[in-house]
Formats: sequence, structure tokens, C-alpha cells
Amino acid sequence: MTQKSIKESISWQGVGLHSGVNSTVTIVPQEPDYGIRFMRTDVADETVIPAVVKYVSSTIRGTNIKSGGVEIMTVEHILSALAGLNISNILIQVEGPEIPILDGSARPFAEAMINVGIIDQGETANFIVIDEVITYRDEISGSEIIGIPADKFSVEAWIEYKSKMIGNQIASFDSTEDFLTEIAGARTFVLAEDLKHLADQGLIKGGDVENAVVLMNSDFDVKELHEVLDKLGKKNIDKKIADIKKNQPLLHPNELARHKVLDLIGDLRLSGAQIKGKIIAKKPGHKVNIEFAKLLRELYQKQRKLKGKPEYDPSIPPIYNAEEIKRILPHRYPFLLVDKITELSDTHVVGIKNVTINEELFMGHFPDNPVFPGVLQMEALAQTGGILALSGVDDPSKWNTYFLKMDSVKFKKMVFPGDTMILKMELLSPVRRGLVHMKGIVYVGDNIVSEGELIAQIVKRPD
Repeated sequence: MTQKSIKESISWQGVGLHSGVNSTVTIVPQEPDYGIRFMRTDVADETVIPAVVKYVSSTIRGTNIKSGGVEIMTVEHILSALAGLNISNILIQVEGPEIPILDGSARPFAEAMINVGIIDQGETANFIVIDEVITYRDEISGSEIIGIPADKFSVEAWIEYKSKMIGNQIASFDSTEDFLTEIAGARTFVLAEDLKHLADQGLIKGGDVENAVVLMNSDFDVKELHEVLDKLGKKNIDKKIADIKKNQPLLHPNELARHKVLDLIGDLRLSGAQIKGKIIAKKPGHKVNIEFAKLLRELYQKQRKLKGKPEYDPSIPPIYNAEEIKRILPHRYPFLLVDKITELSDTHVVGIKNVTINEELFMGHFPDNPVFPGVLQMEALAQTGGILALSGVDDPSKWNTYFLKMDSVKFKKMVFPGDTMILKMELLSPVRRGLVHMKGIVYVGDNIVSEGELIAQIVKRPD
């Protein structure tokens, strides 16, 4: 799947569900790899806030993000539209404290994006690949979200309410093609019995029967409802109560569960990338959604860090074994630090070094706490890079490679006896006049233990 944006900017105006303040939101197309970011345009500090879970400031009846003193409220519906349509690169400008609630769903956002045109940007999309089961459970609420490996993104959610007005419902999202018709139009909802509590918290100032489904049991005290609506400054209260008492017609029998799927899709986009995997949620809500998004974010960062890590299967015969390496490199025991070469192309090479307690260096280097020296990790990389450098010359046994420079070297984790170092070297520029500029990374397991840039020169051995 490739990255996508929209053909031109789009704007919406409306009231914020919780702030009650009128805002304007504009989405602006961006170049590949920009991602999704928010910016308040009505404040002096036009801080850009990436749509990333670390900036979430509140999950009370909505998802808010904040950086410094700049906060944007209720971002989940517009994020759901972007995620549901696989749009990757957008700047969301907000003139006001909150994304407008519009009709309480993601449909106005999604429809406008489709109408203006979604463009394919050619670059490969960034994905979080769920490659093993991930689970988050809230023991207090009983809410639970599970992610399992799958070839595409899908969501299944079920909700359980004591209220007979809702009961148990199930809904699912399975493809982008169905987002507009099946999920985007599902509206936010609230129980009449919860309105007073929400109003007392300073929320739902912009809530109304035009932007939310209000569910009221027949025995609910209408007087309390009147007082709440009056406190919220609503007009035509008697008519609104009459509309609520009639029970607003639902778009689908399970519209409320569909809205929970809508929220979940939007909240999970704060993991920072599109998702490849199936999400199964029991009693989802913004708090548990965001906690699960944090787990996905951690997985994404790990996968990005290890994106270039070579696969090593010791059962596959190497390109060069140790004896064959000795025919190319001049190094010998105890200073030959590459045991085998597993990959070799015109631009990269991968070597393997098995660290054992029998290394002579451990007799003098921390003998009571054996740690493989960082400088020898760089030497092992250099020897591996030497295989790449000499692969382009006739009769490599007549040439040597010598270090000229090491740069940007970082040692991140210690290497111990028993570890297997995967040594990867990549050319950073074409070989010219015998000079080889390479980037090297040493992996142990799922960790980068060291890295650096190395420059070497190919020199013919004296006769």
C-alpha cells in the first residue's frame, strides 16, 4: 500500500462538543512521509503537534492532545476519517480549541475528502505490523483490546451496557471501501442519566440532539433533564426533550457499536502509522483505546529501529565460511572477527560473529565480567566491509583494506559471550579511487548494539 493525501485543502466550521466554542478546521495536503499533524492557528504559539499518542492529554469522553500550553480537543473523529480512508500525509489546522463535532460522526470529514479527491503519492506507506498477539486489559472496567496478526487492518468490537436502551451490540470494520457506508456515519451517543455528571465536569457544552444520539429510559426524571439543558444554555428545551423522549431513530440497529469502532479507529491512529493486523475489542473506550495505542507505538518504534535488520538462519549455507573468508582477508586467529558471510550484493554485505568465552581477549579484558570490546565491534564491521570492498576487484587476495576514519560511532548495548553479532555494512556512496564509505550496524537479537560510519581505502599488497 502506498502513502496518500488529498488533492486540495478542505475546511469545516462548527461547534465543539465539549468546549461549546465555534471552530474552523482545515486539512492541508502534505508531501510523503509528513504524517498527520495538528496545529492551532488561533494562538500566538502555532505549535505543530504530531498525531502521536505521547501527546494525548485527556481521554474523558473524547481524546485531546496537547504540546506545551497548546491543546486541541476531540481529535478522534477526524483521525478516524483519515485512518479509515488510508490518508497518510495531512496538516490539520484548527482555529479554535476543538475539532467541530458537526453531526457527531466522521461522515462529513470522510465525504469531503472523497469528493475533493484522494491522491496516491507513490511512496510505500508506513505500517505497524502486528506479528504476535498483543493484549491490553483494564481490570477495573473489564475492557480489553487484542491485536492479532493479519494481512490487513480490520476491527471488531462489542459493547455491553446495563441500560436496556443499548444492551449488547457487535460491529466490525473490514475494508476501506466500506468505511463511508458502514462506519463513518455512526454518531456519538450518551445516556440521559449521564448528562448531569458530564455537565458538572464542564463537558458537552456544545452537545445537542443534532450532533449526538441521546438515549432516555421511559422512567427517567424529565425535570432533571430540563435542569441540565437549562444549565447548558440550550434553547427550545421542551422541543428537545420531546425529541429525546421519542428516541432518535438509529441509522443501524448497532449504530452505537459502530460508533465505538469509529472512535477506536481514530484513537489507534495515534500510534503513528497505519496498522496491519486485526483488532478485537471488548467494551472499548478512549482510555483503553489510548493504552492499546501506546503498545502499538512501542511496537512501531521497535520495528522502525530494526527495519533493516537482516534475517539470519544458521541452517542456510553461507556465501563464505571462515576458510573462504581467509582467502580474501589477511586476518588470522585470534584477530579474524568474522565467522561467515550470509549476504553480499554490490551495495551491502552481512557477516556473522559468534562471541564465545574462549576468545583470548577475555583473559585481559574484564576477565571477571567478560564484555566484548566496542572497538572490536567496529573492527568486525570493518572486516565485514572489507569483503564488500574487495568483491569488486580482481584477485582480492592481492589487496588490503585500511581504516582511514570512523565517524558517528555509538555503542548502545554490551555484548557478552554467547551472543551472535549480525554485522551489516552498506555503501553510502560509490567506491571512488579506492575509497569506501560505509554505514555499519551491529545487531544482537532484537537490539542494535553499535553503529557507525567507516571510511577505508583499498590498497594493493606489496609483492
